[in-house]
Amino acid sequence: MPPPKKAPAPSNSNIHVIIGSDEARVKEVALKLVQKLTPPDAGDFSNDVIEGTADNAEGAGQICNNVIQALQTMPFFGGAKVVWLKNANFLGDSVTGRAQAAVIGFENILDVIEAGIGADVQFVLSATSLDKRRTAYKRLGKLAKIEVFDKPDTSRAGWEDAVMGQASRWAREKGITFESGALELLVQMAGDDTRQMENELEKIDLYLGERRRAGLNTVRSLVSMSRAGVIWEIGNAIGMRDLKRALELLGTLVYQGQNPIGILLAAIVPKVRSLLLVKDLVSKHKLSTGSYSAFTHSLDGLPSSVTAHLPRKKDGTGFNAFPLFLAIGESTRFTLEELNEAFKACLEANSKLVTTQLDTKLVLERLLISFLAPRRSKAA
Repeated sequence: MPPPKKAPAPSNSNIHVIIGSDEARVKEVALKLVQKLTPPDAGDFSNDVIEGTADNAEGAGQICNNVIQALQTMPFFGGAKVVWLKNANFLGDSVTGRAQAAVIGFENILDVIEAGIGADVQFVLSATSLDKRRTAYKRLGKLAKIEVFDKPDTSRAGWEDAVMGQASRWAREKGITFESGALELLVQMAGDDTRQMENELEKIDLYLGERRRAGLNTVRSLVSMSRAGVIWEIGNAIGMRDLKRALELLGTLVYQGQNPIGILLAAIVPKVRSLLLVKDLVSKHKLSTGSYSAFTHSLDGLPSSVTAHLPRKKDGTGFNAFPLFLAIGESTRFTLEELNEAFKACLEANSKLVTTQLDTKLVLERLLISFLAPRRSKAA
């Protein structure tokens, strides 16, 4: 995951805000912070934990009143205390969040904080969403230390890099190393779900025992596929030219309610593009394909005029080469002409999904059939 983004805050601030769409990371970081801020040997009596999950506007208002009361009440045995508004769900752009009781209630909390809550009181707020368009967010930014933990957008090229950095750090902490391509495979299968990534590394850790190096087969046999993993597996099926498997996975995603355009742009188009790019590169240039590192090195050695159109990492430091590397062997199952036609068919399918009322699943099924069906032998 990407490192948390921090907003400017006063030094020694006793107001802490932890937000982001990565719910697991938000909960983990908030809990560790509360444990760190809790006075030694103080026990539960020094903390006020207010559950922030509101079912409606009235519930949100009551939660805010509870927070204010906690902030203004001295700890039971005196000394320092922590007030934690935990898992607040009424601060984002939602029906409950837009309700007057929620908006005014949170503004009242900020009024109390701005008036001063005392140096012995630490306030921690954790939430998955906080509407940045509101005045309350600007006020909070002047008062608090804000950390943001958002999931990467898996529909955008290079999302794997952000996840890979966090997975690599966790693996190092456990003393796990990976064979070439194995960590990338883990990221593709587990996707952007932080909790699942932690669980998968725990499984790998237990499985390895005294052996501390995980290979491709270990990852394939142990790791459960997330939604992003299913999307990636469609790409695998396309690369294997396995029409039956691709149609099965498509049906799974449609049944789960995934957006058809998202399936096309996140699963099908990237794979077809990778196959086409690699097929074209290998046919025109001498590339080292024996290992991932050798492949990336040979790509770096090509003229910029040849590589200008290749996908790059989000930070622009190099090529997003792993999808291309995976496609090397797979591209042998297609001709260059077939892949060019497949890419054109993807563009046509996108147009149909956007501009017509055709059955979306049928559009994608026809697309897959059009370039994955067995080649017809030409008449002699």
